[in-house]
Amino acid sequence: MHYEIYHSYSLENSQPPKKSHGFLVKAAKLTAILGIVFLLISFLPAVWYNILSGGTQKISQLLAKPQIKKDALKYQEKKVDYQPQIDNSLSFDTKLKIPSIRVDTKIHEAVLDNYESALKLGVWRVSDFGSPYDRSKPTILAAHRYGYLAWSNLYRRLNSFYNLPKLKVGDIVEIDWQQRKYVYSVYAESKGEEITDYSADLILYTCETLNSPIRIFKYARLLGI
Repeated sequence: MHYEIYHSYSLENSQPPKKSHGFLVKAAKLTAILGIVFLLISFLPAVWYNILSGGTQKISQLLAKPQIKKDALKYQEKKVDYQPQIDNSLSFDTKLKIPSIRVDTKIHEAVLDNYESALKLGVWRVSDFGSPYDRSKPTILAAHRYGYLAWSNLYRRLNSFYNLPKLKVGDIVEIDWQQRKYVYSVYAESKGEEITDYSADLILYTCETLNSPIRIFKYARLLGI
């Protein structure tokens, strides 16, 4: 009787854990494989961008210096006749928000000689053009699409122009500038090596592919609201 009880206990209690252990091992291996695949998907653009294409410095140089026609700088001075009211609830930080492509980030300032310091963080306002407040020249914002290895996938989507190609005519772009909210509507887009419309109040651009001189441009008008 004692033997039968012991034998029954052994069959019912010792063998199932072996099966359970095998299942857990398989589940752990599957989880590890899925994790590796996810990391590769998340970081492959940045890895390619930083290693195979020769590094971000070359890409930043392409991004920072769009070809400008000689007569393009002969701006027709715009009369700035509208400014949004000051909103004390807004931060003094300069922020960019594009709801349709989920960009929500700070705009970084840097002179042309130091543009890379801004691009490493995300969106850079091209310093020798206008600002939302001073619209005698268009405000031009540039950012990498794929960014840096140190960026997470979430950081890239929030703080770069990874999804800029998805921005459509009619979409809204918001900039908080010195406690004023400027709201723009995209009215045109283009691809090429040159900005084609300097009459825009706001121009957004990024490189189309990793090391291509072709850029994606989005043009927007300020809404007087």
